[in-house]
Amino acid sequence: MTGVVYIVGAGPGDPELMTVKGLQRLRDSEVVIHDRLISGRLLDEARPDAEIIDVGKQPGRSHAIQDWINSLLVSKANEGRRICRLKGGDPFIFGRGAEEVQILAQAGIRFEVIPGVSCISAVPASVGIPLTHRDHAHMFMVVTACQASGDSEDWPVAASMVRRGGTLVVLMGLARAGAIASALLLPRL
Repeated sequence: MTGVVYIVGAGPGDPELMTVKGLQRLRDSEVVIHDRLISGRLLDEARPDAEIIDVGKQPGRSHAIQDWINSLLVSKANEGRRICRLKGGDPFIFGRGAEEVQILAQAGIRFEVIPGVSCISAVPASVGIPLTHRDHAHMFMVVTACQASGDSEDWPVAASMVRRGGTLVVLMGLARAGAIASALLLPRL
């Protein structure tokens, strides 16, 4: 009998921001396969007999590891086990959750996706920065600085959006902060 995989968003790092449903699935699972960006305190919520597998990826070294994670999910589910695939933030926002679901669907494995609180809104809110404001910011854009193809054509678009009264959220951009700032400070067209 085939098991089930729960693709669970662990939230932005604060264990109190994980959803109730996600926490229930974590507690019910026999196997927990987790990323490096989750709060370690969440693992204390797993069953005492749960198999805990750390599949944390280092930046720039993710392709081969992702193939292994996909195989691991299918293999554990084919053992008839309940698996919690615990991912930082929300699994469908820059988290490869869609790729994992696609592999599970192709293998005929049952799955359920439990969204998580994303750092996109949680981090600014935690320091009092609204993404939108009726008088000052009527739109926002989210971009990632880590792209498979390298440099992005999005920076001029993002700069234009900010000039028109929007808020820009850049994820995973610390290593490229200088280049991103330069790209955003291009002269108006």
